[in-house]
Amino acid sequence: MPTTTTEDYTTDQLSRRGTLVGVAAAGAAGAVVTLAVWLVLRMTSWPAFNTSNMTYALSTAATVVTLAAVGALTVAWLLDEQKLARRREAGGSAGISRPRWRVILTYLVSYLSPAALVISTTAIPLSATRLYLDGMQVDQQFRTQFLTRMATTWANQDMNYIDLPSYYPLGWFWGGGRLADLLGIPGWEVYQPWALISFAVVGCMLVPVWQRLTGSLPVAVGIALVTLCVTLVMAPEEPYGAIVAMGVPAATVVVGRALLGSWYATAAMVLYLGISATFYTLYTGVVALSVVAVAALFAGLIYRTWRPLLHLVVIGTGSILIALTTWGPYLWLTVTGHPTEGSTAPNFLPVEGTQIPVPFLSLSVVGLLCLAGLIWLVVRATDLDARSMGLALAGFYLWAVASMVFTLAGTTLLGFRIEVLIVLQLATAGVLALAELRLIGVESLYPDRLNARSRRYVTVLMVIILSGGGLLYAQQIPVENQRAIDHAYSDTDGYGERADRFTADVSRYYGEIDAEIRSHGHEPSDTVVYTDELNFLAFHPYFGFQAFTSHYANPLGEFTARNDTIDDWATGSWDDLSDPEDFDDALTGTPWRGPDVFLLRGEVDAIADEDQKSGWKSHLAEDIYPNNPNVRYRIIDFNPEVFRSDMWNTSQIGPFVVATRVKNPA
Repeated sequence: MPTTTTEDYTTDQLSRRGTLVGVAAAGAAGAVVTLAVWLVLRMTSWPAFNTSNMTYALSTAATVVTLAAVGALTVAWLLDEQKLARRREAGGSAGISRPRWRVILTYLVSYLSPAALVISTTAIPLSATRLYLDGMQVDQQFRTQFLTRMATTWANQDMNYIDLPSYYPLGWFWGGGRLADLLGIPGWEVYQPWALISFAVVGCMLVPVWQRLTGSLPVAVGIALVTLCVTLVMAPEEPYGAIVAMGVPAATVVVGRALLGSWYATAAMVLYLGISATFYTLYTGVVALSVVAVAALFAGLIYRTWRPLLHLVVIGTGSILIALTTWGPYLWLTVTGHPTEGSTAPNFLPVEGTQIPVPFLSLSVVGLLCLAGLIWLVVRATDLDARSMGLALAGFYLWAVASMVFTLAGTTLLGFRIEVLIVLQLATAGVLALAELRLIGVESLYPDRLNARSRRYVTVLMVIILSGGGLLYAQQIPVENQRAIDHAYSDTDGYGERADRFTADVSRYYGEIDAEIRSHGHEPSDTVVYTDELNFLAFHPYFGFQAFTSHYANPLGEFTARNDTIDDWATGSWDDLSDPEDFDDALTGTPWRGPDVFLLRGEVDAIADEDQKSGWKSHLAEDIYPNNPNVRYRIIDFNPEVFRSDMWNTSQIGPFVVATRVKNPA
């Protein structure tokens, strides 16, 4: 990193041991502070965010206090460094003299400021609801179901299908399950605190990481806060992926150092890629391909040495071994012949996936920062760190383009999700550009006019302007997430309540349905339910006979084959399976464990319409990619007569019919 005759850029360089201690301490402290504040906020009775501006005002006030504290301490820190530079020029002491209390306070505020920002911008707006951003909308249903499952087991268990290991990486969800156990709350309710803690922990850990990489505490906290703010705007609804994305810019710097021989950096890359693969494989794959590309360029074109390839092998081997802790059971069943279908998870192409992101042309605070970052990456292309970041950025753009081309193969690479990586990469480079500009930019333009006093003014003004820009952006985070916050208040939670105090939807009957199923001796841990009521399985840890959609279904669960089987049951219930015993034989004659419970819509005493074949209703989801939306739901009807036997108990709860298999019928 650069130095000038005025000031040293790397006065805060952490040792390797200091970095490890700092990362561990910052992460732990961030978790404790965030959890403590969340517990306090739970005891408040503030109005809903979507019906009052009170929590928005409190959110902004807390953001102002956070950024003001960071800004003031940063100014004092930087002015100390300028005093050191002047003493060096005068032949005086080479050490910085700071009051011990201010050093401790600066480190505490700097390391914990990301947690404070998570609290101010997200925790406070969500303080009057139990749900997380986006409530129970679409993707949040499957994420909530996964957390609900992990809160009931320590094992590698699929979120929906019984007796199958998970296909989706369970690392983040497993951790959420353990927090639910600790707090004594159901898995769905732990989503909000676990997401907040996750953002806070990673944000706080980034400060010592970047302090090690840049040698500057102010630059490190600047990058960490920018990273957090951008992520909270662009990808807050998917916390397990977002926290992986937050570490990508640092990883692209570390990889350059690792490939050139640093075993410390190599170990860091092993841990990052390995752990990220247990959280979110898309970003892991993108970064892994970037690592391979950088290694190839370093080995073959730039440095012409085999050393990068050696470190590449170590990184790949080590990270794969870590990833196998979650992927191993699934892969083992796949290679040993368990029936499987291809995954349709990448079959999604929104309009964002058809455009190349160019954030540096956006007229916004982040747009200007990205423009500065682009200029810095070009101007500093001969620097190792800038070169690594630039090559990785090129890889991100290539992935986005390749995703568009992959539509010809009937799928995508989910290129629209790469936008956040591009913005984070450029914004991080932008912070590095501004840091370098403060050191050498202005002074190089006016070398004879900047005395010590003028340099102080430049430093103070830059911190004020940048803090103001950060405040402008950070205070808009609740506004940018307004729709997602509204859903958190307007959707019905697992207790059958809406946080905005309006009448709940049919989810309010789920508690009664759960009690009805349990009353017949069926425990959630060993009960398979067929239903299209997605939220029921998200709130209650029953296993589902069928997944929500094929995109979130485990390929080992054979989604399409199950759909065909369910369709045959429904159709046959009016024809060749109309006899209850024949219907029951069909349920038990599948390759999978059949349903113990049917949760359908209809009237329990309704007379079946044989002509129209209209009875108790459900829906089947079908993948219709490349259309957008990419899922279509089709109504199916079950003949009520097949459940009117001594093998089933049927009851009416709200608009639902609950058909529960009798255990050991006479």
